[in-house]
Amino acid sequence: MNNDVLKLENQLCFPLYVCSKEIVRRYKPYLDELDLTYTQYIAMMAMWDKRQLNVKELGEVLYLDSGTLTPLLKKLEAKGYVTRERSKADERNLIVRITENGEALKEKASQIPEKVGACINLSEDKAHQLYNTLYEILNSMDK
Repeated sequence: MNNDVLKLENQLCFPLYVCSKEIVRRYKPYLDELDLTYTQYIAMMAMWDKRQLNVKELGEVLYLDSGTLTPLLKKLEAKGYVTRERSKADERNLIVRITENGEALKEKASQIPEKVGACINLSEDKAHQLYNTLYEILNSMDK
């Protein structure tokens, strides 16, 4: 058996994991000011973009299952950023809508991407390449 396959430095997953963890750590001080976790922040980003989604659609956008999404949405609702209500057309669908308070939070969050981006020493071209490569990986896993 070739033991090189089990060396940490030979694993693609390891630098992806560490980079993700470290980038999320860079977000923390900015998100603490807004009383949001990173997962709540990305949920709000989806809501700022779409304004209304059903829970299934939101889960697909965020790559989160309902077991993770339900408590997250309950917390965002308790903070007054979103509402959740059953669809009148189909009671099985839970519709999430952004509130005025949730929309107002967007202005406070608008500087976060730039602040975090300043912590990452990567050219715009390399950042774009990395973005495309990561989505290529994600898309290949969906199939």
